[in-house]
Amino acid sequence: MRVLPVRLLALAAAMAASGLAAQTTPAPTAPTDKVYSSLTTRWGRQVTPANAWQSYPRPHLKRAAWKNLNGLWDYAIAPANAPRPARMDGQILVPFAVESQLSGVGRRVTPDDRVWYRRTFTVPAEWRDSHVMLNFGAVDFAATVWVNGAVVGSHQGGSDSFGFDIAAFLRPGENEVVVQVADPTSAGSQPRGKQSLTPNGIWYTATSGIWQTVWIEPVPKLHIADVRATPDIDRGVVEVDVALSGWAEDTDAVRLTASAGGKRIASTVIRANRHASLSIPAARLWSPDDPFLYDLTAELVTVRDPYAGQSERDRHAYDARFTERERDTYSTAQVSGAPRDRVESYFGMRKIAVGAGPVRGQPTLLLNNKPVFQNGTLDQGWWPDGLLTPPSEEAMRSDLVFLKSAGFNMVRKHIKVEPARYYYDADHLGILVWQDMPSGGGEDQFVTGSSQSQAVMSADMMAQNQNELTRMVGQLRGFPSIVMWVVNNEGWGQYDSATLARYVKGMDPSRLVNADSGWLDVAPGVSDVFDLHTYEDVPHVPTRQSARAIVIGEYGGIGLPVDGHVWRPGKRNWGYQTATDRQDYLARYRRKLTEVIRQAREEGLSASVYTQTTDVEDEINGLLTYDRAVSKAPAADLARIAAPLSEGRLVSK
Repeated sequence: MRVLPVRLLALAAAMAASGLAAQTTPAPTAPTDKVYSSLTTRWGRQVTPANAWQSYPRPHLKRAAWKNLNGLWDYAIAPANAPRPARMDGQILVPFAVESQLSGVGRRVTPDDRVWYRRTFTVPAEWRDSHVMLNFGAVDFAATVWVNGAVVGSHQGGSDSFGFDIAAFLRPGENEVVVQVADPTSAGSQPRGKQSLTPNGIWYTATSGIWQTVWIEPVPKLHIADVRATPDIDRGVVEVDVALSGWAEDTDAVRLTASAGGKRIASTVIRANRHASLSIPAARLWSPDDPFLYDLTAELVTVRDPYAGQSERDRHAYDARFTERERDTYSTAQVSGAPRDRVESYFGMRKIAVGAGPVRGQPTLLLNNKPVFQNGTLDQGWWPDGLLTPPSEEAMRSDLVFLKSAGFNMVRKHIKVEPARYYYDADHLGILVWQDMPSGGGEDQFVTGSSQSQAVMSADMMAQNQNELTRMVGQLRGFPSIVMWVVNNEGWGQYDSATLARYVKGMDPSRLVNADSGWLDVAPGVSDVFDLHTYEDVPHVPTRQSARAIVIGEYGGIGLPVDGHVWRPGKRNWGYQTATDRQDYLARYRRKLTEVIRQAREEGLSASVYTQTTDVEDEINGLLTYDRAVSKAPAADLARIAAPLSEGRLVSK
């Protein structure tokens, strides 16, 4: 008889205790090809089907009514050429990837496999007159979705959210949703970050399938699809654009209300699909020292048609009496009835730019028009029990809390896109974020050499990369903590850097763009920063730049294995250098950061990114162990070493 691993036995017991297990589906089967170690986190040990990721998954575009579909789903893994399985293999805990411990499955998925998911759900009776959106936080990689036997849509992209209006496919009572997923991982060319079918060293366990929250919510047929708030602190306004889901009539309008502490600051009613500027007098600026956020509400409302009963001639005469802005703005008195849709959002009044700094002739990074040194870590965002998915919202937030206490004010989110709540936490805690685009391309598309060397990509590969780049920027630009987009990392699938950097700048001119982090600096006229990676014992001094800020995008990498807290005990672990003990670890860290401080004072260095927040699988160069149980140096000591980097402490030379 095959025996379930301890983690799977515990999860099976939790399933039974919860009463959520489907009567017709067997308990999780033992994996045929286990992919994880026994390492767990304290948060992972608390996960049950009833408490798995229960917070609203889109905090910057929040609706009051919704239903979480996380929990136990039926699953099967079948060959790509096989039809939908008649019998499922067992149960999986969504939103954890198939390969993870916390999914209860822990099986490898190959490019020749298809993962099938199934569950039933009911729609609340009070939603009967609404359209219903079925939303997925993220599915890796290609998903096709059926509701009650009909295909409702498909999607390709491992890191972005998507949804389908399923109202036409619903029936009274119980409904069935089925999802099929294909994922070539490193056998393909899609953006995938550090996932590999042969994990080793800096490459990590491949993940497949649903790995973020699934939920349904009621919306009107025409509803708010996106809210984009862009602060302009120099003018004291926030620019707001609201995108609707479809065609708007002359009577459709959007009411915007900005508030702070429950007190209304500004409000306006604008024609649908028009731009609004809200004045924020004496704005309180967002910064790591004071992460103040304003609330923003957007409502879809109906206004009286200003053209009702008018002839074409009268309509032109009416238009001629007003400016375009006046024609597109309505008074509160013109609104009739209750809002048809309402979403809650927020924004921070902050500005990121490159300008004159304390070292003459060397531009620097400015926050709110002042030099602020960005002291960060390379943050992979991987977990021993959840892999791509943090065990819980609390677990994910804990990394940021630790970094803040250790004197850091920034993270470089390294070639991974996190669940939206991560950026919400960064907004509220006051952590600056450099957001990397997950790398793609085949294994032979990692290029080195001269500054002109770049990968050669097929049209399909480029299209997929650019689609996912567009979605990443589009879906994350509402979070004020994100201050820089990193388009390429170290030549990994790097192509046409200057074009892509210009593209990102065009989509989001309010943030900085790092075209090439490390290795190949092929877009000096476009990139806002010159980014050097240096793992020498004493970090290398970057070359002075006349038009760009200089940053160290990666340095450090001090390894220290901690017994009982490594991914594969007894196997060779890896770091750029290895400390003998914690005292040696702290001494090496102090030596490296002291050089960073010197470069900031004397050379005009603007930012540094220490590798890394935590150990990850075979990598042991984290400040924390992979299970987050041990800090290799006290946070207070790390903060004291970094104290001179705080605003106002660097002396101009």
